[in-house]
Amino acid sequence: MNNSLPEVWLRGPIAGIPALLQPTAHALLQAREEINYFMNDFPNNMLWEKPAGVASPGFHLRHLAGVLDRLFTYAKAETLAEPQLQYLKQEEIPSDISTKELVEYFNKQVDKAIAQLSVTDENTLTEIRGVGRKQIPSTVSGLLFHAAEHTQRHTGQLMVTVNILKAQYAAN
Repeated sequence: MNNSLPEVWLRGPIAGIPALLQPTAHALLQAREEINYFMNDFPNNMLWEKPAGVASPGFHLRHLAGVLDRLFTYAKAETLAEPQLQYLKQEEIPSDISTKELVEYFNKQVDKAIAQLSVTDENTLTEIRGVGRKQIPSTVSGLLFHAAEHTQRHTGQLMVTVNILKAQYAAN
């Protein structure tokens, strides 16, 4: 992370993002910066470790990308496609995917989310959207806000888990 820069929200408005969606964009871009910093050179062999039984870094990275994809799909009033449902089922399953690949996929999801925010009409923010198979009602604003806060929550959990794993390996 570039410590000479203030946090994203203190850098001013994100060009092309409607005013009411600036906080969502700021939170997503802040998470991306932090994840790219903390996961830089993170060893692939530690991706699926669960210190003290907490979720693995690999899960957090997959889940972060998947949640953005799913919540932004609902915000567009669309249902999830079969590949999205399959991705959800795979989030916790260890694989040979690298840290770099997982971070790059997360970055792409953030880019897609920012692009969607740029074309989201602020007049639609109070419209109701159905979530999940049960079509639980939410608003467009609620979905986008939840995408941002959920991303921040998992970013914090990921950073703590990564620090614990790095400290464990440094001690050995």
